[in-house]
Amino acid sequence: MSNENKDQILSTRLITEGAIIAGLYVVLSLNPLSFKEVQCRFGEALCMTILFSPAGAWGMVIGCFLTNLLGGAHWLDTVFGTLATLTAVLFTLPIASRLRSKYGSGLGIKHSLLIPLPTVISNAVIIPFVLYYGYGVNTMWFATAKWAVLGLMAFSVGAGEILSCYILGPVVVKIMKTVIDRNSKLKD
Repeated sequence: MSNENKDQILSTRLITEGAIIAGLYVVLSLNPLSFKEVQCRFGEALCMTILFSPAGAWGMVIGCFLTNLLGGAHWLDTVFGTLATLTAVLFTLPIASRLRSKYGSGLGIKHSLLIPLPTVISNAVIIPFVLYYGYGVNTMWFATAKWAVLGLMAFSVGAGEILSCYILGPVVVKIMKTVIDRNSKLKD
């Protein structure tokens, strides 16, 4: 097989994987919990796919954009929510690359605990401002002062991200490792 054919197969595979991840993100995230000040976007668990394929990176960004677009999100959410995901992905890619090069196929769930960190931090920092300025959420629980509300929203968004990424994320890793292991056995 020529290098050109290998490149074409690789490109087709990455496009397909990314499209599947984007679609899964949308399906998992189009629910009322994804757009509130106390939110949990289940699709964020797919940040773990970056461990297995760089297609997970662009799949996450496109999935987030489509979720915000189809979910009727405020334009600030569509722009800055997608930017939060893009930021997280740009920080996650080198972490995933380093883990893959260090551990190879022996990469386990315990090695993947760093992967969701950029996603949790990026969303906890950016999304409270989207909620405050885009959706007009200017009170939360007992707080009415701007910085107190933003701080509480950072906590609640971060907590939702932790639930998605650290509870559902390892499930994603387990499923993907099982699929990859089965595929490699079929090739042998």
